[in-house]
Amino acid sequence: MSSFSSVPGVEPLANAEPTTITIPIVPIVRTGQAHNQLTRTEFGRRYRASFIDPAFGAEDLAIARLEEIAWQAYHAGRKAPFTQQAGVGYADPEYQLSCEWIATKQRIEAAQSNWTEASSPSKVLLICGSARNDGSCPGEMSKSFRLLQIAKETLEHAGIVPDVLDLSLITSEYGRNIFPCKGCASTAMPLCHWPCSCYPNHALNQTNDQMAEIYERWTAAHAVIIVTPVYWYQSPSPLKLMIDRLVCADGGNPDPTATSGKNASKAKELELADWPYPQHLAGRAYGLVVHGDVAGVGEAKRALSDWLDWMGLINAGSLASLGRYIGYYESYANSHEALDQDLAVQEETRNVARAVAKAVVELRAGHLQSTQAHLSRPRPK
Repeated sequence: MSSFSSVPGVEPLANAEPTTITIPIVPIVRTGQAHNQLTRTEFGRRYRASFIDPAFGAEDLAIARLEEIAWQAYHAGRKAPFTQQAGVGYADPEYQLSCEWIATKQRIEAAQSNWTEASSPSKVLLICGSARNDGSCPGEMSKSFRLLQIAKETLEHAGIVPDVLDLSLITSEYGRNIFPCKGCASTAMPLCHWPCSCYPNHALNQTNDQMAEIYERWTAAHAVIIVTPVYWYQSPSPLKLMIDRLVCADGGNPDPTATSGKNASKAKELELADWPYPQHLAGRAYGLVVHGDVAGVGEAKRALSDWLDWMGLINAGSLASLGRYIGYYESYANSHEALDQDLAVQEETRNVARAVAKAVVELRAGHLQSTQAHLSRPRPK
């Protein structure tokens, strides 16, 4: 991972064994891929695309003034318009951190504190991974959402508090976004901050990022159940967006001041100094309900379970991981009718929720633990 060189000018002591002192060389930061900034004309064209409706015409002068303000923010790179000193507990207490990032961090810390409190209610985060709902172009709810409701009712019957996260809402609600991961971890793991500091980016109009809320909800949960269909042999886009953005939960840096924000060289140096790869969500249980109509269920279920295992979550058992075909090779048009008739898959979904509910009880009682809590990884990446 790194190369070494002798320190120049160091001579061995007389009559002593030859000694070589080495220091790590920080790898070069490779650049040259990204395009230059937009021209003022192109920026204006893209900005105005949001106001193409003739109803905005009466406010053209006002829009022009707002466009100029947005251009100045873009041109100057004002990613975080509100900042404050990091303060005590950070590597650089005087570093100016985004106020929005600090607020998200504080909510996560409060959720983690409540998670460890024995008297707090047991919570399970129920995630609907489908992109389909009846409030957008498909005009019909997803089968994933129906199966999720079955799991929700089962958890409530077991005395568990369910928290429903319907990822399909990013396709049907105004201003709700999950932006893509920018891949900071591949430059160096400490450059990937926990929680993610890439968003919001006000200079690029990358705002209303739901992940700030999702990090908190994952942290607050004692277990997670993902209910998802298979889209082209893989997870649906909303689910995959969330998965990628959770990379910061597995090895992410909780102190952006240690890398002076997004300083790639500092992050590389920090990683090479034996980065510990902290697992911020380890110790929670999980269950899966993966369904499809033709192919890909097994592969998608295995990919999800491998990902959750890697992050240090605990599989709630064989009954908690379900992969099934609903209406195998039947028409899409009557797929809901196929689910109506498939009483077995409905009951198997209840069993997923029952298994996870039992795992939560055992987990909170200290009877269920991941082996990763006791064993160190020889290659902790």
